[in-house]
Amino acid sequence: MSFSDILLLLSGIALFLFGMNVMGDGLQKSSGNKLEPILYKLTSTMPKGVLLGAGVTAVIQSSAATSIMVVGFVNSGMMKVRQGIYVILGAVLGTSITGWVMCLSYIDGASGLAGIISTTTLTSLVALTGIILKMFSKNIMTKNVGDIFLGFAVLMFGMSTMSGAVSELGNEEWFTTAMISMTNPFLGILVGTVFTAILQSASASVGIIQALSVTGAMSFDAAWPLLLGVNIGASLPVIMSAIGANAKGKRVAFVYPISTLMGVAILTPLFYVVNAFVHFSFLTMIMSPFSIALTNTIMRFILVLLVLPFTDLIERMVTAMFPESDEEEDRSPASRLEDRFIPHPALAIEQSRMTINDMALASQKAVEKAISLIKDYDEKTFNKVKKLETQVDSYEDALGTYLIKLTAQEMTKKQNEAVSIFLHTVSDFESISDIAMNIAIKAKELKENNYRFSDMANHELDVMCEAVIEVVHITNEAFINDDISLAKRVEPLEEYIDYMRDTIKQNHVKRLKKEICSLSQGIVFNDLITNCERVSDLCSNIAVAMIEIGSDSFETHEYLNTVRERQGTKFEHQYDDFKERFTL
Repeated sequence: MSFSDILLLLSGIALFLFGMNVMGDGLQKSSGNKLEPILYKLTSTMPKGVLLGAGVTAVIQSSAATSIMVVGFVNSGMMKVRQGIYVILGAVLGTSITGWVMCLSYIDGASGLAGIISTTTLTSLVALTGIILKMFSKNIMTKNVGDIFLGFAVLMFGMSTMSGAVSELGNEEWFTTAMISMTNPFLGILVGTVFTAILQSASASVGIIQALSVTGAMSFDAAWPLLLGVNIGASLPVIMSAIGANAKGKRVAFVYPISTLMGVAILTPLFYVVNAFVHFSFLTMIMSPFSIALTNTIMRFILVLLVLPFTDLIERMVTAMFPESDEEEDRSPASRLEDRFIPHPALAIEQSRMTINDMALASQKAVEKAISLIKDYDEKTFNKVKKLETQVDSYEDALGTYLIKLTAQEMTKKQNEAVSIFLHTVSDFESISDIAMNIAIKAKELKENNYRFSDMANHELDVMCEAVIEVVHITNEAFINDDISLAKRVEPLEEYIDYMRDTIKQNHVKRLKKEICSLSQGIVFNDLITNCERVSDLCSNIAVAMIEIGSDSFETHEYLNTVRERQGTKFEHQYDDFKERFTL
């Protein structure tokens, strides 16, 4: 094998790995990022977990990618360790589909139909289609399909390059000697493990084994242990994904190496013991890319079947390896924002949605408790408001950082809209909790100074507070359920709360002139009314963001200036309904 052949082999490997990566990314994006959420929503039972793990892996072309996603699911509390075991076993099986895809690069013929669908013709047609879709289409989904075609073409060209580089190795004595040595199961498994760990891709290792099989020097008893080793070596990227994970995340990350080691440890002696009695005739069969793909699929299927009965044992083993600390059991809900999900926008957006929904409910709870302090102050409730305000601050910090990272990813139009709404509203929810804290502080001031408002002032403040709680409820319900029609009810109530604020302040000035209320009491009363109205302003910001971004624009001032015209009599009816309900 000359130096140029070695360079040709390395370039073929590089092209193959690059093509597989491009094709996998295209497949994932063209699925609309809908496959990933299915993993944690529909993996409640063993059959579902295994089948979905296999199916998703077959589409995204990487058992490591599927397993790393599962680590993120378990780490964030979305999935239990037992569910993760089932999905990972499915991923071990699903990755075998790549071997069949690579068989297409070995279709060849001189004439007739075989000539039409030969590797060269097929690669050229696929590459041409990919370039056309990628360069001349403006649709993102079509461009993603173009990536699939281009990645597949590069993959096939890489496979052909590798095969051409090693085609003469069958005549080399050192190579045939090396292939014979691979029939030693321990050496073959070790080589397969190390080689796959270096490449960090089981599919790449199988592809290279397929390329070597064209030399005609690889027999079944040499390929079998190599393929067994490939299973073990593929676990390295999954183990590395456990860095920074909590105890549960580490547990599921180590399911991959433990399950593959266990499967190989059971299957290897079983295979060779049975062979000692039966003497399999196919051991000396010369392998081809097609027989490699078939052997890999059958071997992985048997391995998964052998390991499934030991899922309880695997779960106990990983639990013993990584006990959970008290600190981890008390984690903040914002910890579900996994960086592992950033390359998978559907997952990252879903986790962001759940987190910002929690943030919205926490800010609502802060407002309700703060308002309750005005009439019935107690230190315990005050501290709860303070704790909620701190919690919402942590939500804002975590969400802001996470969403900015997410904006760098390629997303669909709907996903971009969701991220835009989150970015526009996260600071509003945080500000609502800040105002709740301000209200709580004013309530404390009332208590400490023993201030008492007049009956009329108390009535006006009560009505104002009821309206504010209502606008927060409507806003949160609209936001959590993504209900645009409900969001449109916010502005009529917000405008009525503005009217209430102006009316109450005018009435308060009259009471001050009549000396019904003192100046010091009046300042606190005015601050409470102002803070309540500011809450409704922030609710309006959230509702407008939902409405305007959903309609492909974000002109807040234009919307607020024309909202009565846009909604017509519907706005007036809603305004009148709120006016009747919250009569001063």
